[in-house]
Amino acid sequence: MLTVEQFARIRQLRRDGLTIRQIAEQLNHSPKTILKALAHPEPTPTTRLEPRSAPVFGPFRDLVDGILAADETAPPKQRHTAQQICRRLQQDHGYSGGYDQVRRYVQQRRRERRETFIPLEHRPGVRAEADFGHIHVDFPDGRRLVPVLLTTWSYSNAPFAIALPTERTEAVLHGLCAAFAFFGRVPAELWWDNPKTVALHIHRGRERTLHSRYVALSSHFTFTPKFCLPRTPTEKPRVEGRVKDLERQWATPVPRVKDLDELNAHLRQCCLEARQRTCGDNAVSVGERLEQDLAAALPVPNRPFDACVLQPAQVDKYQTVRFDNNSYSVPRRFAFRAVTVKGYVDHVAVVAEGQEIATHQRSYGRREKVLDPLHFLEVLNSKPAALDHAPVYRDWHLPPAFADLRRDLEQRLGVRTAARQYIRVLQLLAHHPVERVQQALLACRGQAAVDAATVSAAVERLRSDMALSLPCDIPLSPTVPRPDLARFNLLLSQSHSGDDANERSEGSATEGQPPTVETAHDAGRVRKTGP
Repeated sequence: MLTVEQFARIRQLRRDGLTIRQIAEQLNHSPKTILKALAHPEPTPTTRLEPRSAPVFGPFRDLVDGILAADETAPPKQRHTAQQICRRLQQDHGYSGGYDQVRRYVQQRRRERRETFIPLEHRPGVRAEADFGHIHVDFPDGRRLVPVLLTTWSYSNAPFAIALPTERTEAVLHGLCAAFAFFGRVPAELWWDNPKTVALHIHRGRERTLHSRYVALSSHFTFTPKFCLPRTPTEKPRVEGRVKDLERQWATPVPRVKDLDELNAHLRQCCLEARQRTCGDNAVSVGERLEQDLAAALPVPNRPFDACVLQPAQVDKYQTVRFDNNSYSVPRRFAFRAVTVKGYVDHVAVVAEGQEIATHQRSYGRREKVLDPLHFLEVLNSKPAALDHAPVYRDWHLPPAFADLRRDLEQRLGVRTAARQYIRVLQLLAHHPVERVQQALLACRGQAAVDAATVSAAVERLRSDMALSLPCDIPLSPTVPRPDLARFNLLLSQSHSGDDANERSEGSATEGQPPTVETAHDAGRVRKTGP
C-alpha cells in the first residue's frame, strides 16, 4: 500500500505533464496504482469488518465459542488461552489448521465480550467509598504487614487513611468514626465491596445481611450502607485508585516508624497534601472540590459513637471472661455472673449492672490471659500461696519498697505470718493509688515494728493530708455539685405558705418551737415540719 508521501509524488509528476505510463515506469508501479493515487489526495484507510475467510477453521467456531462461554464462570487464573484452545482442537477434534487463525478468532470474540462503561459524575456530598489496603512497615521489632482503611469522597476524590491493627468489625467502626471526624461531615451513602466483617451474608443482587454494629453505626451517622456487586471493584474506582496511591506513593519507600500513631500521622499528612493536586480532567484541585462535598454532606452528630462490638459472656471460676480467644479478668464479686464484653480496637471493657467493671488492653494473640492483680486481692486471703505461685502476682512489677517490706516482715514474723501481713498491704491498692502506698511505706521505714496496720494508718494520714491541701473551690466529688443555699431558702419560704392540712398531718412540733428540717432521701426532696 502506497504512503501519503508516494501519493503526493505521483500527483506532482502528473502536474508536471508526465503521462500515466511515464509515471508508472519512473516509480516502478502499475498504471492501475497510478490512477488510484490520482483519484484521491491520500490513501483511503480500510477496515476489515469480517474476519478473513478460513475454510479449515470455519467448522470449529462453535467449539471455540463453547469453550469461551464456559470460561466466563471459571476462576480467572484457570481460563483458556488461545494456544490452549488450539491444542484442544488439534488433540480432541482433529483440527488441521494453524494457530494464527485460532488466535485471531479468539481475540475478536473476547473483544466483543469486553465490558464498556458509561462515564459517571456523582453529586457533591452524596457518596463516599471505603476499602482496605495493605502496606509493609518497619517497626522497631521488625517489618510487618499493616492494614490501612481508606475512605474517599466520590466527587472530590479527597482521601482519609488510618492504619489499624486488624480488619475486624471493631476496627472498621473505629476507622470510619475517625474518617468522619477528620472530614467533619458524613456522606449520604457509604460504599463497600463485601467484607465479611460488615456484610455477613450476600443475597441476590445488592441484598445483604449486615453486622448489627455496622447497622448501629449507619443509624448513628444516618448514612445509607451500599455495597458493590460481587467481583466488581470498578463500582468504587475512587478508593481503588487511592489504594494504589497508598502502596506506590505514600508507603514508598517503606515507612520506618516507632508505632501506629507515628504511621497515622504520616498518612494524615499525605491525605492533606493530596488535596493540593488535581484529578483527571478537573480544572480545580481536590481541596476545592472537597469544599463542595462538605457543604452538601450531612453533619457529624454531637454524641460520639461507641465503636465496639458487644458479646455476652459468663464469668468462670477463674474470674475471667472469654473474648476473641483470650481471657480477661474481672473483680471477685462478679464471678459466675453474666456480663457483657465490649471489644474496641485497642482495649476490652467488661460491663455489668450498667457500669464498667474492668478494662484491659486488647490482646490480638490466642489463648492469652490478660489479668489485673487488683481483681484477685480479695481471694488472696484464702489462698495466700498464690502470692508466689500465680503468674499474675509473681510477674507483678511493684516499686522496690514493697519487696523491702516483705523481706522485713519475713525476718521478724516468719514466712506464713509475713505473707498474710503483706497481703493486707497489697489490698490497700484496691482503694489507693500505688504512689500513695509507696509513699506510706517509705514514711514507715525505720520504725521498729512495721506491720499492715501501721502502713494502713500511714496511708490514711496521707489521704487526709491531701484532702486538706485541696483548694476550697474544688468539690470533693466531681459528680456532686456544691449546695445552692439560695434554692434551699426558697424551698423553706414556699413550705411556710403551703397547705395547713399537710402541716397538721406531718407536724409533731408544738407551737413556739423552732422548725426542724429533715432530708427525705427516699423521696429525693426536702420536707419541713413545724408551724
